[in-house]
Amino acid sequence: MFEYKKYVNSALEKIGFKDLTEVQEKVIPVIMEGRDMMVTSETGSGKTHAFLIPLFQKLSEDDKNLQFLISSPTRELAEQLFAFTKQIAGFCEKPIDIRLYSGGTDRLDEIARLKKSQPQIVIGTPGKLKDLVVKENALDVHLVKTYIVDEADMTLDEGFLEDVDYVAAKMSPQLQTLVFSATLPEKIQPFLRKYLKNPVFIDIASKNRTNQNIAHYFVKTKNHPREEVLKSILKTINPYFAIVFCNKKETADLVFQLMEAEHYNVGLLHGGLEARKRKQVINNVRDLKYQYLVATDLLSRGIDIPNISHIINYELPTDWEFYVHRTGRTGRMDADGIAISLYDYDNDDYLNMLEDRGLKTEYKEVSNDQLVDGKIRGERTKRVKFVPEAQKKAIRVLPKPKDVKPGYKKKYQEKVGEIKEKFAKKRGKY
Repeated sequence: MFEYKKYVNSALEKIGFKDLTEVQEKVIPVIMEGRDMMVTSETGSGKTHAFLIPLFQKLSEDDKNLQFLISSPTRELAEQLFAFTKQIAGFCEKPIDIRLYSGGTDRLDEIARLKKSQPQIVIGTPGKLKDLVVKENALDVHLVKTYIVDEADMTLDEGFLEDVDYVAAKMSPQLQTLVFSATLPEKIQPFLRKYLKNPVFIDIASKNRTNQNIAHYFVKTKNHPREEVLKSILKTINPYFAIVFCNKKETADLVFQLMEAEHYNVGLLHGGLEARKRKQVINNVRDLKYQYLVATDLLSRGIDIPNISHIINYELPTDWEFYVHRTGRTGRMDADGIAISLYDYDNDDYLNMLEDRGLKTEYKEVSNDQLVDGKIRGERTKRVKFVPEAQKKAIRVLPKPKDVKPGYKKKYQEKVGEIKEKFAKKRGKY
């Protein structure tokens, strides 16, 4: 095993690194060998430092050309990755030029600066990188040694994989390509076959799909308005910090307005907000200015927010993998977490799928402002239908026509119905 550079060791010590995580132990040596790699690993597994540590090990501090390029699907994830990278670089005695390229910045100023000098490490969003690499030819990506595609499945979901493809096509055939993802969707396979040369596949995700520190509670709406069920659930908890997940930004807007009207200390985050507002909300979250945050899957993984005690799924995500990502935001660092999800009659197959994958579900209901054990899903009391002997006899002795005539079955059933109704009235059912 190689030894880290002095400044890398100092940075890791300052961050609080003691032992490598499983993904770091497996990934770092392969990157140092120069192999291409596809890594599937869940949120919170330490995959960011799994590629940052060897990146700095391989970095030539005296080489002022562009050496490493990292693509991240959203501005928030790119900014977080930039901060982690600057944190390690800050311990180096020599200056390391690291630049962030995402939307909402002065494009002309960025291009002018690139004409004067190239950064050594670039972190950017796919659209911005495509603009600087393909359209403006401002980044010297033909010199890049390693290209890292982070959160590849999210890049695919956001529709940016084509931009990543355009950028990769401008690089050297001898390039080392590293792809990191929480899942391995089928639609990403053509990209892998095109750019990864004899890759190493490392799958950490499938070994431990769910965090055992998280209690998974499911509350049935029972055809009640979902917002009313949410109100009742909120009365049962007092979280340190909770995220309420919605599937669409329009729904998130409505839930935010509802919670604000109920005087909860709540923020809102989704892709429809302006970049400046999104940044402000994330800063407020990290400064503990909210107790609740209503969000879409923009926040379901990658963005590092510590001390999340509760996850509330106002709506179950359409993909069960995203359920794992959402709920994986809590229960970190050996802390306990609680995930509460609203579900209805149409979610049986979805819940079966979660349970088949080892998720320990608990079914709850709200009673006297408390979450209490509810009826287990699918467990119904067996009902024995009471049919008096007199009713059975009356039906048996109904006269059957000797000659079969058109419509006789219908008439016979009508008479059976009359007998059943008669006895039902006697039992006080009507």
